[in-house]
Amino acid sequence: MSGIRLATAIAASLVLMSSANAADVVRHALTGGSKFPIARAVEVPAGKTILFHSGITPTPANPKATEGSPEYWGDTQTQAMSAFGRIKESLDLLGLGFKDVVAMTVYLVGDPAKAGRMDFAGFMAAYSQFFGTREQPNLPARSTVQVAGLVAPGMLVEIEVQLAK
Repeated sequence: MSGIRLATAIAASLVLMSSANAADVVRHALTGGSKFPIARAVEVPAGKTILFHSGITPTPANPKATEGSPEYWGDTQTQAMSAFGRIKESLDLLGLGFKDVVAMTVYLVGDPAKAGRMDFAGFMAAYSQFFGTREQPNLPARSTVQVAGLVAPGMLVEIEVQLAK
């Protein structure tokens, strides 16, 4: 009889552990009622696998243009759309999606057309098509920084994501 109780206790423990491991990622909203489309913090419970995805840069908007020119790469919004498209392709191959992104670091080069300041609005126009939508409401914790340069002249955007599955 005690063997049956022990087996039942072990089975119950395993069920509790598996349900604890299956807990959802918790995305904490910004304070003060802010509607800005990022999370203040993202909590990943035990039992989730964390993936660190390398930074992704855009492909040329017009490969026939002079290499490194604004026409070659496009503006910040165009480059961000390209980078997000490349991220989506990679995530699809991994069996993941933007819903699984828990953190993001965005590197923006100052745009010469904006007096050397990063085009945050251009980036947000692209970002908002992938995060905080009705179809994909999950928001990552995110930092956006201006950097002096990226791997190629004229490149304005690199995006790095971390995911939980």
